[in-house]
Amino acid sequence: VQLVESGGGSVQAGDSLKLSCTASGRTFSTYAMGWFRQAPGQERELVASITWSDGDTYIAGSVRGRFTISRDIAKKTMYLQMNSLKPEDTAVYQCADRSSQYSGFADWGPGTQVFVSS
Repeated sequence: VQLVESGGGSVQAGDSLKLSCTASGRTFSTYAMGWFRQAPGQERELVASITWSDGDTYIAGSVRGRFTISRDIAKKTMYLQMNSLKPEDTAVYQCADRSSQYSGFADWGPGTQVFVSS
């Protein structure tokens, strides 16, 4: 499975961005997908995740109420709608998937940069 993110960019505080993560490969079967971010000098953080079959979601407290995760099964694409962006949201955002509830996130995209200026 190959994952590719898109939609990053440079915006001002208060703006919105929508990230996409598209999976490709002859066989794609995933249990859940997630968005992670890592800012310079900081540890990678799970921002949001979604269970592929039923759409059950998790949103980290730091972005709850501002970010929304969704997926389009037919397009094998996951989205992260980011509203009311803050400078502290600046990071490289990566998507990842896990093949089962018993496994960790194993396949990763290369990442897309989000920069939020004040």
